[in-house]
Amino acid sequence: MKRITGIFTLLWLSVCTLHSQESDAGNFPDDYFGIYTGTLKINSSGGLSTYPMEFHLLATDSIGVYEYKLVYGKGDQRQVRAYNLIAQNKDQGEYIVDENNGIILDDKVVGNRMYALFEVGGSLLTTFITFEKDHMVFEIVATQKENKRITYAENEEKTEVISYPITTVQRAVLQKH
Repeated sequence: MKRITGIFTLLWLSVCTLHSQESDAGNFPDDYFGIYTGTLKINSSGGLSTYPMEFHLLATDSIGVYEYKLVYGKGDQRQVRAYNLIAQNKDQGEYIVDENNGIILDDKVVGNRMYALFEVGGSLLTTFITFEKDHMVFEIVATQKENKRITYAENEEKTEVISYPITTVQRAVLQKH
């Protein structure tokens, strides 16, 4: 019974938090179109690395299809990743990022924040992209699936919990231009 009550409380808090985020947000994606620039900081076991970064979110000629571009580095080191953000069900905040190479990532938009969770090469990655009036925060956290920790609750249900230690955090605060 305690487990059910705890899960219900967690879900209720999540709904309240998401509702408060929605009420503060603008109209996604229209209110956040622009080019954002700044520095990406990557914290990993190898230490801290920094890279110039750009994020482009722009309208296209197609309804429900938006330019979604990531740019890393400058000059000869510049890497452009030209994707499309496609509305699947805008009212429900369901979008996909089409990497235009066969890879499709599911995204959930709640208020002014985009969420994605995906796996590649044995790593789990979660992205959080938060849009504000004059800037955005771009974050990715990653872990290796093989490093999971399994523990069990000390109750009648012996609930299994799997935890993944975060190995890499990427974060950029990008200014809108």
